[in-house]
Amino acid sequence: MKLICAGVTDVGSVRDHNEDDFYLSDGNEALCIVADGMGGHNSGEVASAMAIRAIVDYYRKTIPDGPNGYEDAAVNGEELDLNKERLTEALQIANKAVFEAASGEKAFDGMGTTIVSGYFTEEGVYMAHIGDSRVYRYRQGQLEQLTPDHSLANEYVRMGILAKEDVEFFPYKNVITRACGLADQVEVDAQFERFGPGDLFIFCSDGLTDMVPDRELCEMLEAEDDLEKLCEQLVDRANENGGNDNITVILARVIDP
Repeated sequence: MKLICAGVTDVGSVRDHNEDDFYLSDGNEALCIVADGMGGHNSGEVASAMAIRAIVDYYRKTIPDGPNGYEDAAVNGEELDLNKERLTEALQIANKAVFEAASGEKAFDGMGTTIVSGYFTEEGVYMAHIGDSRVYRYRQGQLEQLTPDHSLANEYVRMGILAKEDVEFFPYKNVITRACGLADQVEVDAQFERFGPGDLFIFCSDGLTDMVPDRELCEMLEAEDDLEKLCEQLVDRANENGGNDNITVILARVIDP
């Protein structure tokens, strides 16, 4: 399989600076990361950049030999997926880096960031996230959200307090229950999905998903094949629909070589 990617970030129509950041691997590591920073002054953009740098540095120090990353191992008789463990550890290291910076500098007090990341092997994609930035998969006209939001709204849906169709109108829908850098420890959700030719993965901040409903998103994904153009079109549509937040999107398509 071959992977083609494109990414873009935009300040949006309302904010005066961009606290989002993203990373697309420029080497052999097929790594995608989106971070949506938060905090006073300019510390949100510091947190997102710092978290991404920590993840990338860790990956560069732990490069596996083969195209499928690390082989699984057994620890105390239990099978361990080392690729999943590696990605989880990378996000834990990012959390520690942001937390220590926030604890040691008054200007950075309270800063944090969401993180959503993907590591592609020949077999599929490993994903890990903290917060409400998302990964979607678009396959044969169907859009599926792969990562559950770490948000108050999603917790209410899970507990049956809030109906899924009412989330859009929930006044606290952007309140997150986990973030990178707000505490010395954080729970990271990690998962693996196999892919096939033509699958398109969308990594994005909520500046896109809050502004572009799934129906519009599907229509746009179906209408444009060029990923760079599609990234720009998605940002433009989010801004046309209000652009209330910074907007970041990475598109990664799996194709036959």
